Amino acid sequence: MDRGDNRTRFANVVIPHLDDAYSVARWVTGNRADAEDVVQEACLRAFRGIGGFTGGNGRAWVLTIVRNAAYDWLRKNRAPAVVHVDDLEAVERMRSADDAAPAADNPEAALIARADEVKLEAAIASLPAIFRETLVLRDVQGLDYREIATITDVPIGTVMSRLARARRRVIEMLGAHR
Repeated sequence: MDRGDNRTRFANVVIPHLDDAYSVARWVTGNRADAEDVVQEACLRAFRGIGGFTGGNGRAWVLTIVRNAAYDWLRKNRAPAVVHVDDLEAVERMRSADDAAPAADNPEAALIARADEVKLEAAIASLPAIFRETLVLRDVQGLDYREIATITDVPIGTVMSRLARARRRVIEMLGAHR
């Protein structure tokens, strides 16, 4: 495949997913500037590897590259953190009822909604990395369990367990702020 074909494939496969790539990188790194660096590195990797892309889910392919670039970037640029991970032997099932009533159309309701959004973002950001990435890939990016399992290179049961634990922790943190 020649260089022109690679550019066309890159434009068709990678470029449509740059917003999602940035979002994932921002959640993993916790910083806008770092996320930009990660996405730039991921784009270089994707361009170098576009000839090996065999088709299928381009979004999952791109986000896998972004995730790997983000963790490589963190290893190089940040001191390692000790992360406590609960045992993952059981797959938890959790349903959270959507009991949020629609906000009224007034400035006070808008302010309260924004404050709740800030608390939610802070709660997600405080999760251990493996839970945060799973939650973001599912609830922010809307990926299905199979796509997340492919991106994170873990079994679907582990994805489900991590997602349940992440949601439970976020709910607990939000409840503590009330």
